Order: sequence, then structure tokens, then C-alpha cells
Amino acid sequence: MSDRAAADRPVRDRAVVIDRGFAVLQRWALRAVLIAAALYVVGWVVGRTWMIWFPVALALVLATVLAPPVAWLRRHRVPDGLAAGGVMIGFIGIIATTVAILTPQVAGQAPDIADKAVNGLTEIRNWLRDGPLEISDGQITNAISAVQEQIRSSASAISAGVFSTIGVATSVVLNLVITLILTFLFIKDGHKFLPWVGTLAGRRAGAHTVAVLGRSWETLGGFIRTQTIVSLIDAVIIGIGLMVVGVPLWVPLAVVTFFGGFIPIIGAFVSGALAVLVTLVTNSPQDALIVLIIVFGVQQLEGNVLSPWLQGKTMNLHAAVVLLSVLAGGSLFGITGAFLAVPAVATVATVLRYVNEQIDHQVDAAAPPEDAHAAEVHRSAEKTDDA
Repeated sequence: MSDRAAADRPVRDRAVVIDRGFAVLQRWALRAVLIAAALYVVGWVVGRTWMIWFPVALALVLATVLAPPVAWLRRHRVPDGLAAGGVMIGFIGIIATTVAILTPQVAGQAPDIADKAVNGLTEIRNWLRDGPLEISDGQITNAISAVQEQIRSSASAISAGVFSTIGVATSVVLNLVITLILTFLFIKDGHKFLPWVGTLAGRRAGAHTVAVLGRSWETLGGFIRTQTIVSLIDAVIIGIGLMVVGVPLWVPLAVVTFFGGFIPIIGAFVSGALAVLVTLVTNSPQDALIVLIIVFGVQQLEGNVLSPWLQGKTMNLHAAVVLLSVLAGGSLFGITGAFLAVPAVATVATVLRYVNEQIDHQVDAAAPPEDAHAAEVHRSAEKTDDA
């Protein structure tokens, strides 16, 4: 029986098989080129119109934080405009009070932080050169000098950029006003957007569009709220540790730690290193070691307990993806790009997961019962491996 089946099997020339393989490769290569060109055009348009998208992005971020209380007031029959206006006034009042209290200390002591960090790097260089390691001065001078120059050049950014990093397109005031107006409109009428999109796009496309936008909104809101809580906990613990150790600049360092937490991985590393360097100069190497242990412990608490517990499956991004997205966003759009990079990548990942779910659904619907059962068993095994 097997010999007969082998005899009936069509014989193909190797050249035909290779030609078909190259044809498939050609089609996919052309598709990849077209997709890359489309992404390039989209990136070019976004870069040229960044002054428009920048306040929109910030307004969306703020709206994810302010939308839940507005929705709660709306459920208690408070009119949309009154609910949004009350939440906006309360939010602006809290921010204004916080800025009024913390800005004088941060702005006044930021140059001291930069100077102390530079001196801390100098002490580390002297220890590496004269200590037990006896590393030659030429091997470390260039690296230390580059970091010192970066810290000096960033002194003004530390003092002014903590609270006013939105002066990218035109001016801080103009961007702030536009962002607040857009935020008010988003939290006031945002609940009407998805039904409107569903009606406009039709039954089939509208359902997918509403599902994707809803998941993206949940992902963005979950990330912002989680990072706020995690950053606040990190800043409080590290601030208390610095105060107990006796670091004189503990207040501005705690503030820098809080805002640095919104830039995953890199922000925590930079703010922690800054706290250790300042302690090394203002106090002693022993206190700097204690601060290093505190910072390391807080980062372990964040990475292994707080973020997984609070975020759950909201983000579900690999650390390498997070790091590369922060680097890409920072290189393209500065500190605001580094801040917005992870929410943007998480939103894209949410869209891709939804598309993958729809592909699996279509494959299972078109597959024979045996194949559908095998696919379900395969997915169950994958879920077990992930768990």
C-alpha cells in the first residue's frame, strides 16, 4: 500500500521547489518593505506634527487618571460638565499645592545635587585608582569625565525639568493650557467616543475597533495608575531611608526618585545612582553603602512584588522590550519620549494580541474538528508553560 502511494505521489523537480520558495520569500520581502515604508511615513508625519500630538498624548495620560472619578460622579447622576469640571479643579489644586511646596526646594538644591554627584564620581575614581583594585587612571578618566559633563549640563534640567518638561513644541504655558483643555474634553465626553466609533465604522469593523480601543484604554490607564503608585512607594521608602541616614538633600532626591519611576528601568537606575553619589559626598562611604542597599532593596521590591502584583497582565512586556522602547523614545523625543514610550509600546502590544486572538479564532473556525482540538490542546499547553 505504501509503495502504491509513493508511486502515485507527483514528482517535483528541485528547481521548481526552490523557485516556489524564492517566490514566497519575494512576496514576504516586498510586504516587509511596504510595511517599513508605511511606518517610516507615519513616523515622519508624527515627527512633523509632534506639536499637535504632544499635548494630545499628555491629555490622554491625564485622562486615564481622572476618568474613573468622573465616571463615579456620572453614575451618581452628576452632569458631565459639572463632574469633569469638579475633578479638574481638584486635580489642578492638588498639583499646584504640591508644586508650590516642593519646587523651591528642588529648584534651589538641584545644583547642589549635581555638584555632589560630580564630586562623588571623583571620589569613586580616586578609590579605583588608589584602592586595592589599582586601576590605571587612563582607563577611567574618560568615562568619569563624560558622566561629570553630562551631570553638569543636566543641572538646570533637574531643577526646571522635573515640573516643566512639556516645553517642547512652543512654550510651557501654551502646552499646559492646551493639555488641560483637552483633558477636560476627554473626561467630559470620552465615554461617548467608543459608541460613536462603533456606529460610524459599522457592525463588523466597529466591533473590532471598539474592542481594540477599549483594551488600549485599559492598558494605558492601568500603566499610568500603577506607575504612579509604584513611584510614590519607591520615593517614600527611599526618602525615609535618606532622612534616617542623614542626607541633607533627601527631599529633592525623593522627588527625583518619584518622577524617575515613570521611566521604567532607566529612571530607577539613574535616580538610585544619584542618591548614592550624593550620600557618598555629603556623608560617608558607609552611609553611601547603606543607601545603596536601600535602593537595591526597593528596586527588588518594585520588580518582584509591586509591579507584578499591581500590573498583573496589564503590560505583559519583556524587560528587554521596555528598555529598548525607553531608549528609542528618549533618543527621538527626549525625556517626554522616554516617558511616553512604554505606554505607546504597551498599546501596540495590546493591538497585536487582539489581532493574534482574531487570527486564532478564524483558524479554529476553519479547521477540521481534529485540527481545532489539536490547536486547543496546544494553546492549553502554552498557557501551562507561561504559568
